[in-house]
Amino acid sequence: MIESNHVSLWNRCLDIIRDNVPESTYKTWFVPIVPMKYEDNTFVIQVPSQFFYEFLEDKFVDLLRRTLYKVIGNGTKLMYNIMVDRTSTPNQTVNLEGSNRSMAVPQHTVIRNGGNKAPSILHAPAPQDLDPHLNPSYNFENFIEGYSNKLSRSVAEAVAQKPAGTAFNPLFLHGASGVGKTHLANAVGTRIKELYSDKRVLYVSAHLFQVQYTDSVRNNTTNDFINFYQSIDVLIIDDIQEFVGVTRTQNTFFHIFNHLHQNGKQLILTCDRAPMLLQGMEERLLTRFKWGMVAELEKPNIELRKNILRSKIHRDGLNFPEEVIEYIAENVNDSVRDLEGIVIAMMARSTIFNKEIDIELAKRIVHGTVRNETRTINVEDIIGTVCKFFGLELSAIHTKSRKKEVVQARQVAMYLTKQFTDLSTSKIGKLIGGKDHATVLHAVKTVKGQCEVDKGFRSDIESIETSLKQKK
Repeated sequence: MIESNHVSLWNRCLDIIRDNVPESTYKTWFVPIVPMKYEDNTFVIQVPSQFFYEFLEDKFVDLLRRTLYKVIGNGTKLMYNIMVDRTSTPNQTVNLEGSNRSMAVPQHTVIRNGGNKAPSILHAPAPQDLDPHLNPSYNFENFIEGYSNKLSRSVAEAVAQKPAGTAFNPLFLHGASGVGKTHLANAVGTRIKELYSDKRVLYVSAHLFQVQYTDSVRNNTTNDFINFYQSIDVLIIDDIQEFVGVTRTQNTFFHIFNHLHQNGKQLILTCDRAPMLLQGMEERLLTRFKWGMVAELEKPNIELRKNILRSKIHRDGLNFPEEVIEYIAENVNDSVRDLEGIVIAMMARSTIFNKEIDIELAKRIVHGTVRNETRTINVEDIIGTVCKFFGLELSAIHTKSRKKEVVQARQVAMYLTKQFTDLSTSKIGKLIGGKDHATVLHAVKTVKGQCEVDKGFRSDIESIETSLKQKK
């Protein structure tokens, strides 16, 4: 074949590729490719960006290899000519060992589509002009510390003091809804902006990220979208579980994550569950989520709930009797949001109806806003649900039997009681089999460990949790 024939060769390749991929895939990932030349058994194609190249290598390299071999002949090498943006370093050539492909970066910037600009939201202004989309009311000063969030807060403060300068990158914060993940993530961003005004900090929900990405694909500005996010120094993504099952968004975020991490930028992610429970998330992303620090914010215990209430009441200039604070803390135990909602409701009711804030008002509002919607899961619910799942009599779990199925059910019951109630480990042990606190701690550790390595067992635990939540 001669060099002048490279266009017709590529057109023949495209005919084959088009028959092997969906039309949308063909238009997105193959139409933008420009054939450059064919000589010395090497076919050179131009692609719009580093991300584009990485995606082709990840998803379509086998198809490209088979197609080139069929059209041109076995052993044909493929070289990528990658267009660079204004911040890229020219004059780089990367040889991909162990393959018949290489990648060359050109010396000059080439702008595709006549220099079309990104949507305004994706422009990259100076750090002082970039809106970080942080909520300044979510800061460390009003984040109330307790046993359930002490580790997460300590790690978050370390990251804020030295972004990308600790081992906590990424920082993956997880916990149930309303335990303070968003507050803590915003607090990190706010503190970093105070200490490092030159840093480009951005807080964005996973949902908004996905919407922006979808819009960029529709408007043919995906490269601008990626370039914008790769320019961020501290990226905070809230509710990362929104990416579950959305493969293209995951692929895009994977490359953005890699670029930021490799270039010493800080990533902070929040999620409603631990990485190991994110079914529908690509394994390569899950691996990266665990590179740094995975920290759980547990549901606040009763003492923390009291402190949160006192702080909220003080900030609002209110005065609640201590018995009211204790009643609310004892009966509203799902989330910080619920606690704050009760305070607002009591304040409103007291003002509108000119009623004194007392225990009777507290009971009426708590009953109306919480009790009618949910019922606290107790140890009897847990034991009954676990025994039913494992096909055991209720009495079996309280015996001294060492049968495998009984021991496992007892450990699961202890684990779930620790998860769903405020009971101490000593109390849990007394209520489940008459065991001591060390046995409960061992049971919790055992169940957690098995969840990490056994998908089937993890699925069983999730099924029992679902049954318990349906009882609420």
